[in-house]
Amino acid sequence: MLAYSLKRLLLAVLVAVTVSVGSFALLRAAGDPAVAMAGHSATASDIEFIRETYGFNRPLPVQYADWLVKALQGDFGESLYFRMPVSRMLADKLPTTMTLGGLALAFALCVGLPLGIIAAIRPNSWIDRAALLVSVTGQAMPTFWFALVLVVLFSITFPLLPPSGSGTWKHFVMPTVVLGYYATPAIMRLTRAGMLEVLASDYIRTARAKGLHPAVVLLKHALRNAVIPVVSLSAVQFGFMLGGSVVVETVFALHGTGQLAWESISRSDLPTVQAIVLVLSSFYVVLSLIADLLNAWLDPRIRVA
Repeated sequence: MLAYSLKRLLLAVLVAVTVSVGSFALLRAAGDPAVAMAGHSATASDIEFIRETYGFNRPLPVQYADWLVKALQGDFGESLYFRMPVSRMLADKLPTTMTLGGLALAFALCVGLPLGIIAAIRPNSWIDRAALLVSVTGQAMPTFWFALVLVVLFSITFPLLPPSGSGTWKHFVMPTVVLGYYATPAIMRLTRAGMLEVLASDYIRTARAKGLHPAVVLLKHALRNAVIPVVSLSAVQFGFMLGGSVVVETVFALHGTGQLAWESISRSDLPTVQAIVLVLSSFYVVLSLIADLLNAWLDPRIRVA
């Protein structure tokens, strides 16, 4: 387990370094940062002054090394539009996005896991078809459209929930449902497929032949093996939720990193966009690492694969 953990940790570090290079390249590929900072009315001398002041005239490897050292210390520079440290803005916005992502993942697991298990127990039944309908609609329905439908229903037709803001728990109900519903079908389908495969295996038939209670066979012997791929998928889905919260946070005016990313992109605030990409990507790498280690703990065969 130790060797496997070190191998996965080394791979995660390599991925994180690659992400940091990509995040840095994003700033340079979008244009000259000195021009973006100077504005449209700046003269050539103004732009050259900014290049020398912020070190944009240095070789790119030197700039990258300097940026990476500061980023590892939590210093992402200053926002070009908001004129305040990017790290402070991220510290203000991240809790909202993390809360929304965590609630949405919990919603997806609470709906997707039971539906997948029930569909596997009763294949080709009306419950299985209903679960398939949930899966198809969840994948086919655009997120922004579903969000607007909920706003019309529960904020205008029946004024039960606030349509925007993030002051109370009620503000998170509709964004959680929208974001979580998008992840539910994948979890449900993977759970159903895993349970069908496990329930047809020899050791499950042996457990049933021993006269064990069906609930014990299902929850203790079958679910543990069937849920292994769901662990990895949940980590991936959580990463997608953090990145995909841009649309949901914008529709519901939640003050998280998704809304900050949208505002920063629309205003060419490159240092802020660069920091958001790096931070959210790092979360994704860490979550994938945790999922792999958890899978190896659940199934020892993975450690030697």
